[in-house]
Amino acid sequence: MSAPRRIGDLDQLKALVGQEIGTTEWVEVTQQQVDLFAEATGDHQWIHVDVERAKEGPFGGTIAHGFMTLSLLPSFGAQLFALEFGGARLNYGLGSVRFTNPVKVGSRIRATATFEEVNDLPKGTQLVTRYVIEIEGVERPACVAQQITLITG
Repeated sequence: MSAPRRIGDLDQLKALVGQEIGTTEWVEVTQQQVDLFAEATGDHQWIHVDVERAKEGPFGGTIAHGFMTLSLLPSFGAQLFALEFGGARLNYGLGSVRFTNPVKVGSRIRATATFEEVNDLPKGTQLVTRYVIEIEGVERPACVAQQITLITG
């Protein structure tokens, strides 16, 4: 994997709007990760954590929580770009989020990011990044989401 793209100033960031930033390395989704996410969130639905019961379920095995998949966005972003200006980077919210395909435990996923918008706000600069999370060997993506980041200072 190559180093993340370094973005040194706001003008450089604005010049990248509409461009694909890159694609991450593949990462395997494990049952241990799913179980830990279930513990952290209290979401113990059987389709995620009951391996034996899930074998007879609609997906033939356990699947990752949609929100677990979504929670990987910061990790994916860090692989792809580094903002080297401003102060803190705060999660400002999400735009559209769609979980379009379940992620089966044992599958591999990766993300492609595109900067969609850069907006000046009184509190700082708002960056909207679109992520498409794909599953290896599967045509339809697992998740398509817009992450909104506030860059302060």
